[in-house]
Amino acid sequence: MKRNDYISWDEYFMGVALLSAQRSKDNNTQVGACIVNDEHKIVSVGYNGMPIGCDDDDMPWERSAENPLDTKYPYVCHAELNAILNRNSANLSGCTLYVTLYPCNECAKAIIQSKIKRIVYLSNKYADSDATKASEFMFKKCGIAVDEYVSGGKEISLNL
Repeated sequence: MKRNDYISWDEYFMGVALLSAQRSKDNNTQVGACIVNDEHKIVSVGYNGMPIGCDDDDMPWERSAENPLDTKYPYVCHAELNAILNRNSANLSGCTLYVTLYPCNECAKAIIQSKIKRIVYLSNKYADSDATKASEFMFKKCGIAVDEYVSGGKEISLNL
């Protein structure tokens, strides 16, 4: 008789996204992403971090500063964009994106252009922001399914 208490696909892939988030050097927010095709194969992972070639030790990681160029925001690549750019040779059309934080409007554009058809997110702590509202609007207009992650009883967590 087979075991019945195994994790679901959503739990598995969100777990991979959470593990990917642990690679982030950001001292405030760690975000991870995992892109999966319709055969339940991982085609890419990503986390929020500086672009390749930018030394993490030489880049600003602050959330606020007198000069916006002294903050992380103009430089950090979001987990979703990194996952899209880091993909293996697989086509992302029809894939599902598991992400630990609801995508911003800039990532939404890349997700839409990549033809990803479903998003499963863990947290939407910026739900009231214009960036999130713009993402929601675009996802609805483009017919992308967006689902909040629902645990099947297995506890996973991330300090967002």
